Amino acid sequence: MNLKELSDVLGLSPTTVSRALNGYPEVNAETRRRVIEAAATYGYVPNSMAKRLATGRAMAIGHVVPLNEHDMINPIFADFIAGAGEVYSKAGYNMLLSIVPETAEEESYRAMVAANSVDGVVVHGPRKDDHRIPLLRQLGMPFIVHGRTQSSEEYSWLDINNRRSFSRATKYLLELGHRRIALLNGLDAMQFARRRRLGYQDALTQAGITQDPDLIFSADMTEPYGYHTTKALLTGPNPPTALLSSSLIVALGISRAISECGLTMGRDVSVITHDDATSFLPNYGQVPLFTSTTSSVRAAGGRLAELFIDLIEHRIDGPVTELWETEMVLGTSTGPAPRPQP
Repeated sequence: MNLKELSDVLGLSPTTVSRALNGYPEVNAETRRRVIEAAATYGYVPNSMAKRLATGRAMAIGHVVPLNEHDMINPIFADFIAGAGEVYSKAGYNMLLSIVPETAEEESYRAMVAANSVDGVVVHGPRKDDHRIPLLRQLGMPFIVHGRTQSSEEYSWLDINNRRSFSRATKYLLELGHRRIALLNGLDAMQFARRRRLGYQDALTQAGITQDPDLIFSADMTEPYGYHTTKALLTGPNPPTALLSSSLIVALGISRAISECGLTMGRDVSVITHDDATSFLPNYGQVPLFTSTTSSVRAAGGRLAELFIDLIEHRIDGPVTELWETEMVLGTSTGPAPRPQP
């Protein structure tokens, strides 16, 4: 069914139907409801080209991926993109994914503006003082951030409460009697990693425990990083009895190292990880393998896309912000701190 046929069924003009489907405020709520219900009943899907002509929008959202932005090539990014892509598709938007060297990132944004090829861009992996935010403001390009910078300036974002999440995880390990707790974090430059480290440090400070810099690590979140770091810790002097990991991928390396050292995870060494609840690497089981702070990155992608489309189509006023709390999931990877050997 095309727009003209749907209009005939409803007894409305094609312009009114198009405006109702695209959220124009001058269409009253009852008419909009009728149009949306009829579109669903008859399986009407707006043609992207027609929608561009009717709205003056590009009907596309941009994602610029710098090649040496480590978190962007992480497979977790694919689940975020999948969540966002589902929402874009339902709303009639395309995704423009631009993979460029970091040195060409600014040029890529400028090209999108010059070509009017997108209605806005999603900023990934924010840093402390991210140069992309003032750049996009200067270019007049609408944007929304997955995460937050340290800046106090106002902009739209969606993030999880990384600091509270890792404070809670560290407190749980402290309650189990652990006092030497290692943190295997993401890259220091990334704001999510900085907030997770602060949460870990908050809990130690509140417990009156002096922080040991030799127990804090920062690197690209890979399985070998978890393995090699943990192996060195467990075979060295005064090893930790618990480890806190920023990624399930890193936690798998931690688990491998614990096993190779002849130890049992959850009995000899406890592990808590952050779990993005990815489809490709589930922390499943009647009792999950890992105790984790859990929040679905796919759901975050979908929700961020919903918010951004609402902003672009002027259904809500910006800036909009959402801070999600994580869920603490108990698995087999944690237990009471082992008693010191006599």
